Amino acid sequence: MSGSKVVSSSDKKKSLAEFRNHPLFRKLRHGVGKAIGDFGLIENGDRIAVAVSGGKDSYALLLVLEELRRRAPVTFELIALNIDSGYPGYRADVIEDFFRNNGFSYLMVPSRHYDIIKEKLRPGSSYCSLCSRLKRGELYEAAQTLGCNKLALGHHSDDFIETLLLNQFFVGSLKSMSASMLADNGIITVIRPLVYLAEEDIVAFSQYVELPVVSCCCPVSGIADMQRKRMKQLLKELQADIPHVKNSLLKALSNVHPRHLLDPLLRRELAGVGKSADLLVNHASLPEPDSHVCQQIES
Repeated sequence: MSGSKVVSSSDKKKSLAEFRNHPLFRKLRHGVGKAIGDFGLIENGDRIAVAVSGGKDSYALLLVLEELRRRAPVTFELIALNIDSGYPGYRADVIEDFFRNNGFSYLMVPSRHYDIIKEKLRPGSSYCSLCSRLKRGELYEAAQTLGCNKLALGHHSDDFIETLLLNQFFVGSLKSMSASMLADNGIITVIRPLVYLAEEDIVAFSQYVELPVVSCCCPVSGIADMQRKRMKQLLKELQADIPHVKNSLLKALSNVHPRHLLDPLLRRELAGVGKSADLLVNHASLPEPDSHVCQQIES
């Protein structure tokens, strides 16, 4: 993490207070608070790195968590964390200005991911998959360096639902993302507090607050995620006829009936032949859902 720097500040600007009582923000705060309670995402003494890419979701995540930190009956710390992948035109300075102007403690981490991808990417391989692995590894390393035990990511409910459909349609796997999961390094716990929040509400909030959204400047942006766009369009069409379809799909992720599935490992477990550890061992090495989907779709 050569060249990275940590900046700390305890004084929050008044700009954060201007929207605290707005109905949009209260709705986001309620959803995140419910997710924290339902999944035990934050505990007393946690030191949480919040990954902020410059997109609307990660900005909203940081702002809502800060408001909850201010109100919470438990004590926890937040440190905003940005990884600059080195794509030409990426405005890391805009993100840093946002952190500084709003008094957040933060760490900016420059990297050579773009150069590595250009050098190492094999023809026909997934650009998204390699980029995702590099960035995730950098996030874990930076979070550890900061002494954080948790890493908060800005995936919202639409991401969970779309990933569920992508895995079913293109990978043949019944899975999505977890609200709380121990990372591959066995040290950092990845949490996704926006799991109950709809993308449209985050968009509305972002526009109201005029968040300084920054493009990732990835050279394949808009191409590699074409299948995800297809899922968005499919859900939009379904929602026209079934208004509650998104809520139903999200609920399905927490309402699993193993007896009615075909996985032989589940059948063994239900029959008492296997043990819970069998499931963990056999599934522990699975890659992150999004990178796995990208790799399958593009290969």
